[in-house]
Amino acid sequence: MADRPYTLLSCGISIDGYLDSAAVKRLPLSNAADLDRVDSVRSSCDAILVGAATVRNDNPRLLVRAAHRQRQRVARGLPPAPTKVTVTASGRLSPCADFFTAGAVDKLVYAESPVVEGLRQRLDGCATVVDAGTKPSMERVGIDLYERGVRRLMVEGGGTVLTQFLTADIADELQLVVAPFFVGDSRARRFVSDGCFPYHAQRRAELAETRQIGDVVLLRYALSERFRAEQAIA
Repeated sequence: MADRPYTLLSCGISIDGYLDSAAVKRLPLSNAADLDRVDSVRSSCDAILVGAATVRNDNPRLLVRAAHRQRQRVARGLPPAPTKVTVTASGRLSPCADFFTAGAVDKLVYAESPVVEGLRQRLDGCATVVDAGTKPSMERVGIDLYERGVRRLMVEGGGTVLTQFLTADIADELQLVVAPFFVGDSRARRFVSDGCFPYHAQRRAELAETRQIGDVVLLRYALSERFRAEQAIA
């Protein structure tokens, strides 16, 4: 499928596969060195996508942090950080969230049809609200982003969005960072939900790279034929 961006999923988990803790809103799963790596990956992308629940619960800024990377992007005629993208069925998004207020970059909200007009009024011009139809699909979002010029998309969660990209088989790469501890609480959110995944015991994903970064480990998986072509360009 050529009419969608190259799609890179980025995620940090505990040893037992959790994204967070039931008791702590933002569980630190990374370290300074890995956060800098993620910043570098962000700076190479045209857009960063997170689910609306992540916007509500984590209040991410989703910006390129390093000043030299911002300058490099501007020198290439790009904004200092990628376009921010989120997807919502409920429309429960606050215009005060850092997603909307931080950074002079474009913001796109893909919304289910019934909530579009109310969301446009609430956000009042601080983002472009796109009617994504009934039950917005990641395939549809990807196609629309490609038509808007996005060629490299980074997806940073949460679990529902990651599950949707993976089960739809529209992810080209997974960068999974494993933190050196357990959460041990089934109330917490796991990396993915139940679903029919394209990679299973009879069809294993290709592990393209392992890298120790301080006390965490990066596992990089090639999930499509486009992965090799992307590495050749890079």
